Amino acid sequence: MRIPHAILSGVLVISVAACSGTQSGTAPSEAAGGSEIKVGLLHSLSGTMAISEVTVRDAELLAIEEINKAGGVLGKKLVPVVEDGASDWPTFAEKATKLIRQDKVATVFGGWTSASRKAMLPVFERYKALLWYPVQYEGLESSPYIFYTGATTNQQIIPGLDYLKEQGKKKIFLVGSDYVFPRTANKIIKAYAAANGMEILGEEYTPLGHTEYSTLVNKVTQAKPEAVFNTLNGDSNVAFFKQLKSAGATAESMPVLSVSIAEEEVKGIGVDNIAGQPVAWNYYQTTDNPANTAFVKAFKDTYGQDKVTSDPMEAGYNAVYLWAEAAKKAGTVEVEAVKKAAGGIALERPEGLVTIDGETQHMYKTARIGIVQPDGLIKQVWDSGKPIKPDPYLKGYPWASGLAQG
Repeated sequence: MRIPHAILSGVLVISVAACSGTQSGTAPSEAAGGSEIKVGLLHSLSGTMAISEVTVRDAELLAIEEINKAGGVLGKKLVPVVEDGASDWPTFAEKATKLIRQDKVATVFGGWTSASRKAMLPVFERYKALLWYPVQYEGLESSPYIFYTGATTNQQIIPGLDYLKEQGKKKIFLVGSDYVFPRTANKIIKAYAAANGMEILGEEYTPLGHTEYSTLVNKVTQAKPEAVFNTLNGDSNVAFFKQLKSAGATAESMPVLSVSIAEEEVKGIGVDNIAGQPVAWNYYQTTDNPANTAFVKAFKDTYGQDKVTSDPMEAGYNAVYLWAEAAKKAGTVEVEAVKKAAGGIALERPEGLVTIDGETQHMYKTARIGIVQPDGLIKQVWDSGKPIKPDPYLKGYPWASGLAQG
């Protein structure tokens, strides 16, 4: 197994001279000093979210290594500065501040949960620094200092609901982790259901990291839904699906459509506990195009042939390339210039064509529904046919008028 230069025995090794921070202003020019450009990577490498976020960090390191081998950005080598958000939202804000003020990075790639993103948002806005956020989320947000490279609501949750509707599943039970993404997503799902003849039979939340699901599983099975919409995050999914299977529920009798379970999480859950279940994303390891074939090979060659690729890590991998392309177009890593240059950039990525929408700083993305296979991979059963324009405030959906902000 070939290990990137930045990784040694699973620990990132970086030599960075300590720098004093500034109190305010744009991202410091020291990020691009000399022959190097420092960039921040901020993910949960410990705690309940590590099951999902470590692999995103790995994909971003791979992109950095590839870009460096191709000559870097503006003739300079990218140097990653990696921090652990530790599945703790205040820690994300603290580490983001450190990366901006002390390490003086040119940009940061990071986060998974919406709670971590919302904790970081005021930090990036205060210091006028730039965050590239790689994971699907609940929408109803935009920030001039965040680029959202994962799906927004109309590119994942709504296609997932459309799929259930087309399958004749009208009685739905909602299960989620108790924080902003599931609660906001479920408000949107309930509004969709009311406008589309669907009935919500129940709505239950558990804390992140929760592992005792027998009571919740009993509530779900007794309600007899035709499908479950699952917004649990992290390793809670392991316990939920194991206990759901123990209760006798199957993908045929009660499909559970998930929007935070990709190939990496399937491995952690155990394929026997989730095979046959549907998921909604924009990318799968099985997505068929030359860019993905190259990406999957590069990732496996770097981290091991037993490793899998997934939507969030692909979006993190893309983020590094999109930022690099914007910096090249701008001729600088200065934040305002990069933001101005980014709009309209279109790249063929492993998921297909990805275009930055300059107005919202979200991406045009193709929606895909897949089914978890017995080998742990996900087989696509439907896609949107072309990239969907991002609509984070759901302005194109009259039934969502009471939810949209801004």
